[in-house]
Amino acid sequence: MPRNIKKKPGIIGFYCFKGKKRLALIITVLIITCFTNCRKENDFQRWETYRGDSGANAYSSLSQINRENVGKLKTAWVFHSGDAREGNRSTIECNPIIIGEVIYLTSPQLKLYALNAATGQELWMFNPYGNEGSRGVNRGVSYWEKGNDKRILFPAENRLYAINAETGKPVPTFGKAGYIDLREGLDRDTSKIYVTATSPGIIYKNQIIIGHGTSETDGAAPGFIRAFDVKTGDLIWTFRTIPQPGEFGYETWKSPDVWESMGGANVWAGFALDKKRGIVYCPTGSAVPDFYGGYRKGENLFANCLLALDAKTGKRLWHFQMVHHDLWDYDLPSTPNLITIKKNGKTVDAVAQITKMGHVFVFDRETGEPIFPVEERKVPATDVEGEESWPTQPFPVRPPPFVRQKYTEEDLPNISSESRDFAIRKLDSARNEGIFTPLSYEGTIVFPGFRGGGEWSGASFDFETGILYVNANEIPNLVSLRKLPNTASQQTAISPGEKLYQLNCALCHGPELQGREKFPALKDINKRMSAGEMKIILENGKGTMPGFPQLEEFEREAIVAFLEGKTIDASNNQLVAELNQEETKNPKFAHSGYAQFRDEQGYPAVKPPWGTLSAIDINKGEILWQEPLGEFPELTAKGIPPTGTQNFGGCLVTAGGLVFIGASADEKFRAFDKTTGEILWEYKLPYGGYATPSTYSVNGTQYVVIAAGGGGKVGTKSGDVYIAFCLPESN
Repeated sequence: MPRNIKKKPGIIGFYCFKGKKRLALIITVLIITCFTNCRKENDFQRWETYRGDSGANAYSSLSQINRENVGKLKTAWVFHSGDAREGNRSTIECNPIIIGEVIYLTSPQLKLYALNAATGQELWMFNPYGNEGSRGVNRGVSYWEKGNDKRILFPAENRLYAINAETGKPVPTFGKAGYIDLREGLDRDTSKIYVTATSPGIIYKNQIIIGHGTSETDGAAPGFIRAFDVKTGDLIWTFRTIPQPGEFGYETWKSPDVWESMGGANVWAGFALDKKRGIVYCPTGSAVPDFYGGYRKGENLFANCLLALDAKTGKRLWHFQMVHHDLWDYDLPSTPNLITIKKNGKTVDAVAQITKMGHVFVFDRETGEPIFPVEERKVPATDVEGEESWPTQPFPVRPPPFVRQKYTEEDLPNISSESRDFAIRKLDSARNEGIFTPLSYEGTIVFPGFRGGGEWSGASFDFETGILYVNANEIPNLVSLRKLPNTASQQTAISPGEKLYQLNCALCHGPELQGREKFPALKDINKRMSAGEMKIILENGKGTMPGFPQLEEFEREAIVAFLEGKTIDASNNQLVAELNQEETKNPKFAHSGYAQFRDEQGYPAVKPPWGTLSAIDINKGEILWQEPLGEFPELTAKGIPPTGTQNFGGCLVTAGGLVFIGASADEKFRAFDKTTGEILWEYKLPYGGYATPSTYSVNGTQYVVIAAGGGGKVGTKSGDVYIAFCLPESN
């Protein structure tokens, strides 16, 4: 026996074999090791990654909770973080991960917690903001380990933290005392860039690949996709989603220098990773600003694309653009799904991407070839000054869309005659030619709406059956564009402050300061807040409102002056000159806002369903069933069948024959029969469950856990709760 080999079981036996026998043993050990590692990654019994696995499928092979016993579910534990904001000003969108017997999750103000997964008992808490709290949103965290080094990679606004998974302390050797600033390295002045990472990155070997959110107005950050060293925080590679001279796709932007100032085209929804092939799949959003692209003419690669990159180097392998020259804020809204399908009798590894338009695109993972045909179809042309809409858009032939594609006469409201009459009056003068109707001066129906079709919650894929489950919204917007007059024009006078307000604030707070949905009215705000307080909020943000650090100090002063009903003095001639110079090159347009098309009672001004859950057979390219998701009790009491509601937060599908989902505005958590769509169980949450649930097993007991944070875009009351459920006999 060679020296320095300790007498351990197996080692001595190994050296007893010679020649071919030893080679055979080595091969056998390698096969067993490979099988064990693959089994650990792909048995779908763990929830160690955002959305369950690196393929982002929100699928579990656990089946202790099943069709027969789901009606017996009881509360296993409840955890309160205690930091919800008053009213509806905060939410929780986190999909927790579970490592061993510990569950990691985040709170409304972005505190990171480790809890005992069986009891909900707090083990530790990390607060990156102290007493100030955070205005941001977090959808989950990532986990990495090597030996005794175990880390949680935690995105919190513009920072990415590395936290010791056992102690809750920042890892001092990562970046700057435990974090890196995601604003750095974006080829812009970092002091004037709004960057926030809402979704977790994805781990590939010793690196984390991550994107970020940007503002949606002029001056936004570019949407670089980057990989950082998990141990040190050092940058490994960068993929520029707005190509620079000499890079592939540069010619799809007609202005040669647009890359220097253009923003967006960012991955804000998260990633899917094929670890075996070393390919990361990246869904990008639209270029900025939304709704008007007169000075970003062309197709605009790599905005609105599914990008397949070499995970090791960041090299582009293939891409598919799902919206050319986006004018509708049709970001790719969610992580793609890495699935397997049957094609011509063979199993094919594929990637499926849902869209806000209600489409499902399916591609071969390696080549990017569409599994089902995709047709470029002619779409309506714009009539807005300076705009050049793209003449065609891609449509997958199969599966069929999981939401309606046009508001027709058959879609007029039917819950009351008053609602129907209201819609008819409003629709009379609007453009309404389908999902790619450009925004117009007279108003355009955007349907299924800015909030989906599909949304950030994504889809779940069942590996047993080949069925994709996706929840969706079908609530139209009625919106218009208007050209902002030149500030120097004597005939159409508009103050610089009003112009800046219309460009940056009116989307949420309304062009007349009237407020909308959960966004407060700003009329007479000077009676509630000082000028100094307003300037601080404009720069730093507050609650769910982002800051506008990209604006100059005198620009923020001009907005505040407008809100106070004052005019700016001559010292702001610099601002007038700059705005007019920009106006000469690029006309500025104000958008009437994200307000949904609702009747006078506040219900969506369209025939239900307003929110759905669909089951789609990917192998056949067919929709198997579709059910309303949620209800308005007052309408149900009148004998109106469940209408569905606006919904945010994804679903979880299990081998127990169930689809679990919260998401709906009626604040219920439901279990559907995954084969029939029948509701088998429902539970009234204390606050809306606008997050994707997780499931896991500890000591032989299966748990299902969901964040009940309310608030958010649904606008119900805010909360701070995580609730875990299990069967009575299992705990």
